[in-house]
Amino acid sequence: MLSEFDLITKYFTKPISNASLGIGDDCALLMPTPGTQMAISTDMLVSGTHFFPDTDPAQLGHKSLAVNLSDLAAMGADPVAFTLALALPRAEETWLKPFSEGMFSLANLFQCELIGGDTTKGPLNICITVFGQIPLGQAIRRDNARHGDDIWISGTIGDARLALAHCRRETALNDDEFSKVLPRLQMPMPRVALGKALRKIASAALDLSDGLLGDLTHILNASKVGATVNIDALPVSSILARQPEDFRMLCALGGGDDYELCFTAPVSKRSRVLEASDKTGIPVTRVGFIESTPGLRLRNNNGELQTFSHHSFDHFLTTEK
Repeated sequence: MLSEFDLITKYFTKPISNASLGIGDDCALLMPTPGTQMAISTDMLVSGTHFFPDTDPAQLGHKSLAVNLSDLAAMGADPVAFTLALALPRAEETWLKPFSEGMFSLANLFQCELIGGDTTKGPLNICITVFGQIPLGQAIRRDNARHGDDIWISGTIGDARLALAHCRRETALNDDEFSKVLPRLQMPMPRVALGKALRKIASAALDLSDGLLGDLTHILNASKVGATVNIDALPVSSILARQPEDFRMLCALGGGDDYELCFTAPVSKRSRVLEASDKTGIPVTRVGFIESTPGLRLRNNNGELQTFSHHSFDHFLTTEK
C-alpha cells in the first residue's frame, strides 16, 4: 500500500513552468503576468452525488479538472495552474494511475499545471482549485447583460442529462446512441478557446453546469434584467431531438452537466460572435434576448408562452443529478 507522500510523488508530481514554486513546500508560488488579474475557482466532486462510485477513473480525472476549466472559460481566462485535494478510501494504484493520467491529459492540453494540494483517507471526494489569468479589465462577468442583448449558447445542451437518464433507466437508448451521449456526461470539454475569443465581445457569461433555467437566471439576477428564450431554438443533438417533448425539455432546460457557455452580447456584435465561433470551431446558437422586465420567459416559434415544471440542480433541494 502506498503512503500519502509516495502516491503524491508517483502520480501527481510533474515539472512546472507557469508557477515559481510547485509541489514540495508549504505553499506554491504564482507570479501573475504584468497587466493581468487572477481568476480563481473551486469545484468539489463527491462520489454518489456528482458521479457514480464505479465511474471509470480516467474519465473521472478528466471531468474533475474539466468542470473547473469551464469556469475559467466562462470568464475568458487563460488556465495557469491548479491544486488538488483528494480523499480516498484506499490508496489503490489501479485507480490512481488512470485517474492521474486522465487528469494530466486534459491539463497538458490547456498547459495548466498541478502545483499543490492535499491527500487524505476518507470517502471519495475530489476538490480542485484552478487559477487562470485575464488581461486587466477584460473578464466576462455575470452582471453586465443589458436590455436588447442577444443570448447565445455554445455547442448543444441536454445530452449529459440524457446519458444520466439512461444510466438510471429513466429512458432507453440503443448502444450507438448511448455511446455518443455518454462522453458528454463523463468527459465534457471546457470551452476555453471560445471564452478567450469572446473577450471584448460578450457582455456577460457563465458555464452551464446546473441547467439553463437556473444558470441563465444567475445572469439575469446579477444584471438586474429579464429575458425571453425561444425553446424551439435551443441547440440539442439529433438523439435528444427524437425524445418526447417534455423529457427533451427536462434535459435541455434543467439537466445540467453540459459545461457549455451561455453568454450575452449586443446585437451590433453578432458578426463578431460568429467570427469567434468560426475561429475556435465551436458552434454557437442565438436562443433569445435580454429585456428590462424582470423574469425569464419561455416561448415557442409561434411566440406562445410555455411553462415547464423543470428546475435546475441544487445540492440541498434536489436529487436531480
